[in-house]
Amino acid sequence: MKVTIVGTGYVGLVTGACLAEIGNDVFCVDVDPRKIEILNNGGVPIHEPGLQEMLRRTRAAGRIQFSTDVKASVEHGDIQFIAVGTPPDEDGSADLQYVLAAARNIGKYSNGFKVIVDKSTVPVGTALQVQKVIDEELKTRGLESSDKHRFSVVSNPEFLKEGAAVDDFMRPDRIVIGIDDDDAGNRAREKMKRLYAPFNRNHERTLYMDVRSAEFTKYAANAMLATRISFMNDLSNLADTVGADIESVRRGIGSDPRIGYHFLYAGCGYGGSCFPKDVQALAQTARENGHTLRILEAVEAVNNDQKEVLVNKIVKRMGEDLRGRTFAIWGLAFKPNTDDMREASSRRIIEALLRRGATVRGYDPVARDEAERVFALDLADRPEDLKRLHFMKTQQDALTGADGLVIVTEWKEFKSPDFWHLKSALKTPVIFDGRNLYEPEAMAEMGIDYFAIGRPHVELGRNGSSN
Repeated sequence: MKVTIVGTGYVGLVTGACLAEIGNDVFCVDVDPRKIEILNNGGVPIHEPGLQEMLRRTRAAGRIQFSTDVKASVEHGDIQFIAVGTPPDEDGSADLQYVLAAARNIGKYSNGFKVIVDKSTVPVGTALQVQKVIDEELKTRGLESSDKHRFSVVSNPEFLKEGAAVDDFMRPDRIVIGIDDDDAGNRAREKMKRLYAPFNRNHERTLYMDVRSAEFTKYAANAMLATRISFMNDLSNLADTVGADIESVRRGIGSDPRIGYHFLYAGCGYGGSCFPKDVQALAQTARENGHTLRILEAVEAVNNDQKEVLVNKIVKRMGEDLRGRTFAIWGLAFKPNTDDMREASSRRIIEALLRRGATVRGYDPVARDEAERVFALDLADRPEDLKRLHFMKTQQDALTGADGLVIVTEWKEFKSPDFWHLKSALKTPVIFDGRNLYEPEAMAEMGIDYFAIGRPHVELGRNGSSN
């Protein structure tokens, strides 16, 4: 099938590559010539395991192309995926300007029946706005009464985890399609059924529903996962106070099949491109419709506070004035297997340490370049702080001579380091662990002062062992 993907960001690029992988003829368009140049030169503007190899295969087979030619992109695809960004507006609502601009272009150049697929995460009612914009453009062209130029707007939200997106797309647990129950919708349904047939061979994974319910489903899914994270983080802070171990609590409640273990890990807050903005957008949708989603407002508040928990532990251990102190930061991206720095906890933690006068050495296996770019913007009005922020090539470079280690992202290479070497490299053998990677008792036995999230702090004896 001929498919057009509007937008070569995270969702668009993964969607285009995977659809090309299974044999479709895919045209990816973007208004950013820099991205298109990178892609046409064999590069990938984002880090996602398996994506570069898949793009190399599909490009060599001639099944995927990249261009800034909007007219050619509209003429190419019978199915037009809109996969552009929907950043949060000032009030927390999703900014739909890029979605509607893509819709306007489709209406401007449409040359036959088109299935327009909202792949971007959009609030309830967006499909109707997209439909109106396309109608306006068709009327401008005098085509509103021509059956040849009819179209159908479909909601097909993505459920891709950064770091596992290719696998999630190729082996989905569900495919949600919201579609109108009319003649155009029936035509669209047949095309979407054919497009996703390769993913339904073993068993049917597609859930058909009305468009508004599909739009709502995406927000509801991310809101639920964010709620579980904030719930555990809130409990972890109480566990700190009463002397309970949140890891034991997690195992105790996760063993209940009605609850399960997924997204029950305490830490230093969630980030990324989805959870923060989707929670805000859903809460704003509620306010616009006269409702208050009290749980979600609490979820966001807890998450904002959680990003300061590690800093509070550092200040309690070392004092408010951190001038002359150096901290190693392991992990900059918001999660492993990505270079995404959007809403990353490291940004809040590093800025807070710099504000108190500390020097920071950050290390991340893949996010170094993106972190340098982001912090140059974040600290543009604080040049003196920026001078004390250094990005290191290895975790050892970050560690040597530091007054303490702060773990922010749970990359696999951080899970089992040489602790004796780590202890000797640090000026002060202290770890502030925002992901609970290690066992407090084991750290104390090695003479490492260890502070985790919601886990008891084990005091060190005079000889460096636990009491």
